[in-house]
Amino acid sequence: MTNESQAPSFETQKQNYRNVQLDAIGVGLASAAAPFLPVFLARLGATNFQIGLLSSMPGVTGLILALFVGRFLQTRRNIVPWFSLSRLLVLSSYAFTGLIAIFITEALAVKSILAVWALATLPQTALAVAFSVVMNAVAGSDGRYTLLSRRWAIIGLTNAVVTFLATQMLDRVLFPLNYQILFIGLSVGGLVSFYFSSRIVLPDQSAPPLVGGQTFKESLRSYRELLRTNPAFVSFVSKRFVYLSAIALGAPLFPLYFVRQVAASDAQIGAINMTMTMMLMVGYFSWARISRNRGARFVLLATTLGLTLYPALTAATLRVEWIIGFAALAGFFQAGIDLVFFDELMKTVPPEYSATFVSVAQSLQYLSAILAPLIGTFLADYIGLDGALLVSAGLRLLGFLLFLKPDRRMAGK
Repeated sequence: MTNESQAPSFETQKQNYRNVQLDAIGVGLASAAAPFLPVFLARLGATNFQIGLLSSMPGVTGLILALFVGRFLQTRRNIVPWFSLSRLLVLSSYAFTGLIAIFITEALAVKSILAVWALATLPQTALAVAFSVVMNAVAGSDGRYTLLSRRWAIIGLTNAVVTFLATQMLDRVLFPLNYQILFIGLSVGGLVSFYFSSRIVLPDQSAPPLVGGQTFKESLRSYRELLRTNPAFVSFVSKRFVYLSAIALGAPLFPLYFVRQVAASDAQIGAINMTMTMMLMVGYFSWARISRNRGARFVLLATTLGLTLYPALTAATLRVEWIIGFAALAGFFQAGIDLVFFDELMKTVPPEYSATFVSVAQSLQYLSAILAPLIGTFLADYIGLDGALLVSAGLRLLGFLLFLKPDRRMAGK
């Protein structure tokens, strides 16, 4: 996209920054309902396959549609309305979930709720692309760490507080009224998010040549040519794909390992997850400061190497207290990876083609999110959970070694 007007004034930039952080409160409020959705479906009698669909539908839809959505967003003069509307539609799905539980019989409720979330995958895909474009425009080239570290910490803190209060309410109110109150009440966060995110002010953009009237073959040829002339982007997203696949491969293994190998109680597993979440918030602020002192490349190498240790160390012990310590380290390093991956990705994205390139990167992320967990559980059946965790560690180490070789940069970029 190409700017058609001057950059926002300093006052506008300050207001945008404030709106992004206030939007985060709404997102944190509504997204606190996410962990309770599969639990609610299970209590309504959903099968394992139906609950699995809830997790897999966004990835499948994103993999199929991300490039098309990116192409569509690339033609919009202002992407902010699409960003805020997509967020509202996704978070409103929690309200529809609660309303379905009130007005539709229990026999049809599961299928109806799944239908709502199937429809929500379209704005979810648009949101995934628009988020990176909008946050990059608000932050500028030097402010991505600061903006996102604070935003994600606000979301994490809001999530933690709301989740604690929600669990207290769920225990005190009868089913299904408790979940109806939960989903409808927390969906108000979507309105808060929409109110503030829609007030972000960015310059209008003009569509670049790629997105004109083209046949499908011509579009593919244009994409291929764009990627060929941007080797830094191709290099980074390829390495990022390897590392994200390693993380996704291990994602379903940790809870299985905690239950089947460690025999951890629900309280102990809760302590592991809570510790990781708290250190994630600490990490966001710490890595933002470290990046200013040591540079982004140090953060990239330190975090990708540090997070490699988590599956390896976990596989080496059955002691919960040690695993809690390892989870603290993992949360700290994961925060750095969240920040540096976003920062490094946007460095390699041509500003005039931001939506297009982000959609390509997002498609690869969806691919790893779909395939890698299946590979991880397949390996666990043959070499055991600890062996599969070591494979995840090995693949992370490979990703780190790939990052040791700097990305190629085009002259003048």
